[in-house]
Amino acid sequence: MEVISHTPRDGSEPGRRRRSGLRIAIAAGTAGAVAAIGLMATAGTAHAVGTLGNAAAAQGRYFGAAVSTAHLGESAYAAALDAEFGAVTPENEMKWDTIESSQNSFNFGPGDQIVAHAQAQNMLIRGHTLVWYQQLPGWVSGLSASALESAMNNHITQVMTHYKGKIYAWDVVNEAFQDGGSGARRSSPFQDKIGNGYIEEAFRTARAADPNAKLCYNDYNTDGVNAKSTAVYNMVKDFKARGVPIDCVGFQGHFNSQSPVPSDFQANLQRFADLGVDVQMTEVDVAGSGTAQANSYSTIVKGCLAVTRCTGITVWGVTDKYSWRSSDTPLLLDGNYQKKPSYDAVLAALGGGGNTSGGTSTGTSTGTSTGTSTGTSTGTSTGTSTGTSTGTSTGTSTGTSSGSTGGTGSGCSATYRTVNSWTGGYQSEVTVKNTGSAAISGWTVSWTQPSGDTITSLWNAVQGSANGQTTAKNAAYNGQLGAGASTTFGYTASTGGSAPTLTLTCQTG
Repeated sequence: MEVISHTPRDGSEPGRRRRSGLRIAIAAGTAGAVAAIGLMATAGTAHAVGTLGNAAAAQGRYFGAAVSTAHLGESAYAAALDAEFGAVTPENEMKWDTIESSQNSFNFGPGDQIVAHAQAQNMLIRGHTLVWYQQLPGWVSGLSASALESAMNNHITQVMTHYKGKIYAWDVVNEAFQDGGSGARRSSPFQDKIGNGYIEEAFRTARAADPNAKLCYNDYNTDGVNAKSTAVYNMVKDFKARGVPIDCVGFQGHFNSQSPVPSDFQANLQRFADLGVDVQMTEVDVAGSGTAQANSYSTIVKGCLAVTRCTGITVWGVTDKYSWRSSDTPLLLDGNYQKKPSYDAVLAALGGGGNTSGGTSTGTSTGTSTGTSTGTSTGTSTGTSTGTSTGTSTGTSTGTSSGSTGGTGSGCSATYRTVNSWTGGYQSEVTVKNTGSAAISGWTVSWTQPSGDTITSLWNAVQGSANGQTTAKNAAYNGQLGAGASTTFGYTASTGGSAPTLTLTCQTG
């Protein structure tokens, strides 16, 4: 999953702090070169390193957050993001199902919104993600091997060309290795049809598309030395030996009490760095609260700082309220944007100050909104976290597709499936199809959300309610469907039970 943000602002908005003249500079390199993240400091005030972004910059690193367009319009969310973080990673807005839901038809609007916000705040941007087995539109898996290879290369080229010069680093390939002790490649349309060479080809295509962007491989459950991380290590070692362009490896860092920060965390980062690549913590969140959570975050930050080529850390969200695992309260700011002990621990580990928790807020918390957004694609984290969740939360389930139930209304149908589930939550996908003989200009899907289940993020549609039901109306870019054409939207939800079986209805217009 997933990547980053930028620098100083004037601090005129209430609750927004100045960066006090600190800025991260990224020195672009040639193919195979390593990005140099340096600090350019001017005379600052006494609180120059009093935020996460500034404190990290003082250490020559970035500290970023995953961001969703669904929440950028909320003043408290934007204020916290802008005050504290120096980098952003789009949660869903640059994934394949958002950008290219129909073959060779590209929708850059949602990603552009995040890029514009980040650039206005002088933040670094990590692009997430180009090739991933999840959140793929249905047309991709239906292609022949040669057609899929061509489509993959075209997708990489079109997306990277559009954002050329704006993205610091890309997660080129995401989660390509299986869980468990085999170290084998994960079954996916790319692996099954193109074969082992698809990862190398993706990286070579990416380098040609934007020679100055840093190219990363990203995965979860690779934070310590184990069979999976060693398989990734061997791939990177082989790539470096043969001149395959790879600049960095991302370690997602989703932790809980059953899957804590491993004791060999720092040593694992170091062994990858010794291959000649940068290492980055890309999707960090830690289930829990209080001292235990704070200590885990401190270990992560200190481990990164101890490895020269660990260039930055991204947490997977701004606030617990919108986390993909919100019931686990895994982030640094609580649901009211108050700083938690984990925030204090991170800031202290970065050398940025003492205790700030309690009544201190990074932004105003009035006027908050939990709704999904205006017609641009949204959603908080499915983030690499969907596939990411496998093996990182207790009781995780890696199954795809359960409880598939279709609903038909006037001229369209809606088919539901569970893509992934874990203890306390699940990810769902709904396919909307035009069942009529003429094009339609809009659609709305309705269903009854089970009692106790709460949608935490929704993308590729606009969430609402009517007559006691949950509704999802087409976004601005996917309402037009020709006869027989289809599109998808998705969402994550928290639950006290298991993923449900739903009955949906679909109406056009």
